[in-house]
Amino acid sequence: MRDVTPGGPVILVIEDEPSIADAVAARLRSEGFDVDVATDGPSGVERCNELQPALVILDLMLPGLDGLEVCKQIQRDRSVPVLMLTARDDEADVLIGLAVGADDYMTKPFSPRELVARVRTILRRVGRTGEPTTGDTVTVGNVDLDRAARRVQCNGVDVHLTSTEFDLLWFLAERSGAVFPREQLLAEVWGYRDGSGARTVDSHVRAVRRKLGADVIRTVHGFGYGIGPGD
Repeated sequence: MRDVTPGGPVILVIEDEPSIADAVAARLRSEGFDVDVATDGPSGVERCNELQPALVILDLMLPGLDGLEVCKQIQRDRSVPVLMLTARDDEADVLIGLAVGADDYMTKPFSPRELVARVRTILRRVGRTGEPTTGDTVTVGNVDLDRAARRVQCNGVDVHLTSTEFDLLWFLAERSGAVFPREQLLAEVWGYRDGSGARTVDSHVRAVRRKLGADVIRTVHGFGYGIGPGD
């Protein structure tokens, strides 16, 4: 099910519904991506290990292995960006998906145009991690962030954050004391300029709190999120 676009980033679509898999693959190929499709969990893990894709689009409900287990397995040896697809707008499912390594999620049905925009944004964000940095470090309470190494420690113990979680935490930590509305965070961290997807911010904040503690990011009700003391 491979249609190679020379030079295009490789994207693996793991989706068991043929109509959705075919539509996603066709749209991504038309945008210049090299796409491969797997239709169940075990073959998705196998293809990911073989292809080493730039990004995985992963359905939550799969035969053989569910999407959560697939996400855990493909993240064991290599941090690959994952865009999770779910038919259920269930906060618990989304939080678990983000906790095991997904970078973002979309709820079915979704716009093909928005899917492509999300894919490009994730790839741009991941691509920035290879850029030279000044090696800045920031400490937030008992959490230490190293931008150059993309490393996070809590009480001296390494904690794995997805690239999106790291970028969100770093953006807030660098601006300790300030509070940002969801729309601004979507624009600055995710690159989504249309203001849609406020629940994406909420879900990632919850995922970061589950990994680093409930107090690492504070909520200003009716406005947004921040780190450190307010005014």
